[in-house]
Amino acid sequence: MENPANVRVIAAIRAIPAGQVAGYGEVARRAGLPGRARMVARLLATNDDPGLPWHRVVRADGRIAFAPGSASYLEQCARLRSEGVKVEAGRVRGLRPAPTVDQQIWGDHG
Repeated sequence: MENPANVRVIAAIRAIPAGQVAGYGEVARRAGLPGRARMVARLLATNDDPGLPWHRVVRADGRIAFAPGSASYLEQCARLRSEGVKVEAGRVRGLRPAPTVDQQIWGDHG
């Protein structure tokens, strides 16, 4: 049987709409696993499902996690751009941080 946490993470990644991205930590939070960003990264590193939209997961600051110029870096940039995501110098532009739980409940007071 597959690990239930992995199933939730995969579902959270699949739920990221085309043209949008989420940070590793945000994916973990959406999967009900706050603070488990590294787990998300490890899971993606071992992923062999070609249909998983792994390219929509970036660092919290919008940066591509792969080494600049590597095959994976170039592929992720190309896939994101093909979905209309603006990527400049290895960073997704226009990425707003996900709202905190307090902001979701009480609204933005800042």
